[in-house]
Amino acid sequence: MRFAITLTDRYLGIFEAFLNAGWEPVKLFTAPVDGRMYHNKASVERAEKLGIPIQFSRMREDDLADLQRRRCDALVVASYQWKIGDWERYVPFAVNFHPSPLPDGRGPYPQVRAILDGHTEWGVTCHKLAPEFDTGDIVAQDRFPLAPDECHESLDLKIQFASRRLAERVANSFEALWYVATPQVDGSYWPLFTDADRTLDFKRPIADLLRQTRAFGEHECFATINDTKVYVRRAVGWQEPHRFAPGHLVLSTTMRLVVAAADGFIGLLEWSVVAPDVPMGKIGR
Repeated sequence: MRFAITLTDRYLGIFEAFLNAGWEPVKLFTAPVDGRMYHNKASVERAEKLGIPIQFSRMREDDLADLQRRRCDALVVASYQWKIGDWERYVPFAVNFHPSPLPDGRGPYPQVRAILDGHTEWGVTCHKLAPEFDTGDIVAQDRFPLAPDECHESLDLKIQFASRRLAERVANSFEALWYVATPQVDGSYWPLFTDADRTLDFKRPIADLLRQTRAFGEHECFATINDTKVYVRRAVGWQEPHRFAPGHLVLSTTMRLVVAAADGFIGLLEWSVVAPDVPMGKIGR
């Protein structure tokens, strides 16, 4: 099979799985990245070594027609911020790898809510590319358990491992799986998280605050301490009776802050001050 792929480095394992299965690459599509949460250097370097063209701009109809001229059999979507047009006119097959156990968790970044909602199992889905995001027939899935103390980074790594496992299965049995794909029934769409979702409310219990910081991880939460807005990347906490008002700064050292919460204390281990001229939403996705 000759294939094109959309990719950033987080899902490079999907690309490698198709290559290892003997598929022949014809083009890489990627997108501008922030160099913090999203990278494409390794993907670009891999494509350059393979000698295939690389496109950083959005895929348009002319690009799909070009894939047809290149005798491309399949388009594999493994991370892409733009909607893809009517591919069926130009390539026989197109699949998307989505980081949730569809039909639950449709949307741009369901990983955070998987932790916030306390899911005990998660998964990755390969589905047929459909006009509406994440709604195509399910080609195959890979599911795995979540730990009670799951964090954004551990889930991200589990998704990368599961994505590669799933890609190996799909690449080696593609047409057999394609023709028995299962339509999605019901399901749910989870919109991208907001700044309000990322804001710590110290009136809440310690368990909720720690789950929130674990869920966002490198995306960071927000907090207001003594009228100063800060980003919070990592925190610890414990239950302990006290008489402080929630949000009161109990301890401040060079690197760490301890703040009173509803039923105990939360220690901010990795934090930084929000610059007054930078909108809060500029940090993270």
